[in-house]
Amino acid sequence: MTNAAARRRLRVLTWHVHGNYLYYLSQIPHELWLVTDAQRSPGHGGRCGTLPWGENVHEVALEAVRHTRFDVILFQSRAAWETEQYRLLDAAQRRLPRIYLEHDPPQAHPTDTRHWVDDPQVLLVHVTPFNALMWDSGGVPVQVIEHGVKLLRPARYDGGQARGIVVVNNLDRRGRRLGADVYRDVAARVPLTLVGMGSERCGGQGEVPNHRLPEVMAAHRFFFNPIRYTSLGLAMIEAMTAGVPVVALATTEIAGVLHDGRNGLADTRVERLVAGMHTLLADHGFARTLGEAGRRTALERFGIERFVADWDAALRRVAG
Repeated sequence: MTNAAARRRLRVLTWHVHGNYLYYLSQIPHELWLVTDAQRSPGHGGRCGTLPWGENVHEVALEAVRHTRFDVILFQSRAAWETEQYRLLDAAQRRLPRIYLEHDPPQAHPTDTRHWVDDPQVLLVHVTPFNALMWDSGGVPVQVIEHGVKLLRPARYDGGQARGIVVVNNLDRRGRRLGADVYRDVAARVPLTLVGMGSERCGGQGEVPNHRLPEVMAAHRFFFNPIRYTSLGLAMIEAMTAGVPVVALATTEIAGVLHDGRNGLADTRVERLVAGMHTLLADHGFARTLGEAGRRTALERFGIERFVADWDAALRRVAG
């Protein structure tokens, strides 16, 4: 790659699917163009919300996509891949370098689900090694780019509130997969604060603005992740980055991130986790030590600089 090519800022068309992830992705040295519509419907929200979008994040209306120049198309949802690719892009744009970013593990069947991207000219990016292991990606080239986080405001663990904090959106509507039953069981025995969209319906405190979430988590004694099966949550990594000790079910990628008793508490036995929570509530010093170990893990594995470098290299490689 020539020096000029290495410096060139690529024009990347994508969709707003996961706000915090998109914000972290926008730290790359390229121009992001977000597909929008007048209704700001799901996937078309553009520069919405309270996140501090940079000058490299632009919006492009549905009807203007065909008339705008791009270097790479970055899909982030099945609808964009199967429908909008053909509805919005012209034939030349559909031949551009393409990446599909898969945020989740397979949900229809954990091991035997074939991914819908079946074009060997497309790079399929998974956000965790666990997800890449579980998807049947066929002959499509695969790369894992693990999460990278950048706290919107500096936050460090205090833990003065002798409570755990749980961060899940619409927990009551997402059932066993997101651990609604686990949360109810544990909340009956351990003081917990639930935040996230729709959490009021479960007795929670509602959604916390993105920029305030790290400091709110840092005020609690520990972070509890009740989720059985999903991708590695950004809120959990943000909590670790702030030094908050994490208690979680040892499933999916969490089993490779948290080492029980060393940088967090992780087990598939809820009773063991509840006992660990009571220990954290009784021993603030132990909680602080555990949280500091988790913070080192987060900084080493999920730093924003590594994330940006991985995405920069992937985009430049597919763009040739």
